Amino acid sequence: MAEIFGFDCYSPKEIAERVETVGVTKARLPLSSLFILGVLAGGFIGLGALYFTLVTSDAELTFAASQLLGGVAFSLGLVLVVVAGAELFTGNNLLVMAWASKRITTAELVKNWSAVYLANLVGAFGLVILVYLSHHWQMNGAAVGANAVKIAIAKATLPFWDAFFKGILCNILVCLAVWLALAGRGVVDKIFAVTFPISAFVAAGFEHSIANMYFIPLGILVKDQIAVSGSEQLSWTGFFANLLPVTLGNMIGGGVMVALIYYLVYRRRLEN
Repeated sequence: MAEIFGFDCYSPKEIAERVETVGVTKARLPLSSLFILGVLAGGFIGLGALYFTLVTSDAELTFAASQLLGGVAFSLGLVLVVVAGAELFTGNNLLVMAWASKRITTAELVKNWSAVYLANLVGAFGLVILVYLSHHWQMNGAAVGANAVKIAIAKATLPFWDAFFKGILCNILVCLAVWLALAGRGVVDKIFAVTFPISAFVAAGFEHSIANMYFIPLGILVKDQIAVSGSEQLSWTGFFANLLPVTLGNMIGGGVMVALIYYLVYRRRLEN
C-alpha cells in the first residue's frame, strides 16, 4: 500500500550516511580542485558578508529588524556554497564523521582542513581587495563603509573566550544548516534549509572564522578613509587574534557538537 503521509526528504539516519560518504569524497579531492573550490567558498561567504554589511548600514532599522534582515542576507554565502558547489572550512568540520568511522585518515582530515582554510582566506581577501577598489563602501554617503569599520572593531576587540564560545555556537548552526541541506532533494529545499540556521547565527552575533576573513580586513583597509570612533584599535594583529579562538570554536562546534554527536547516534552501531 502506498504511503499517504510522509516527507520527501532523507531521514536523519540517511543524512548521516550521506555526510559520511560526502566526507570521504571531499577528503580525497585532488589538491588543485580542493584549493580552487576553497577560494570560491571564501569569496561566496564574503559576498554574504558584503550583503549583511549593506543591509545593516541602514540606521532607520530597529536592532532586531537589522539583525534579522542582515542574517537572511548573509545566508547568500552558504546558499552559494551548497548549491553552486565549493569547499568551506566550517562546513568541512563535518568530515569528523568520516574520520570517526575510520573511512578517512587523520592525515587526510588535516590536509583537507589546512588546504581549505588557506584557500578560504585567499578567496575572502581577494573579494576584500575588489570591494575596496570598487569603492562599494562609499554607498549611502559612506554609511556602508562606516558600518564595515564598526563591525570589524567589534570583532577584533572581542575577548578570547567570548570569541571562542561564539565560534562554537556559530558552527553548530552552520553545520546543522549543511546537514539540513543534505536532507533536501531539490534546490528550493536546500535554500530553505540553509536560511533559518544561518540567519539565526548571524542575528545572534556568533562568530564565523571565514566570514571574519572578509569583515575584519575590509574594516582595516577602509578605516583610514572614514572617521569612525575606535578605528585605531583595528590592526592585523587584532585580525589574527580573532581568528585563533573563533577557528578553534568553529572546529569544536561543527566537528564535536554536530558531526561526532550524530556519529555516535547513527553510525557507531554499524561498526559494532
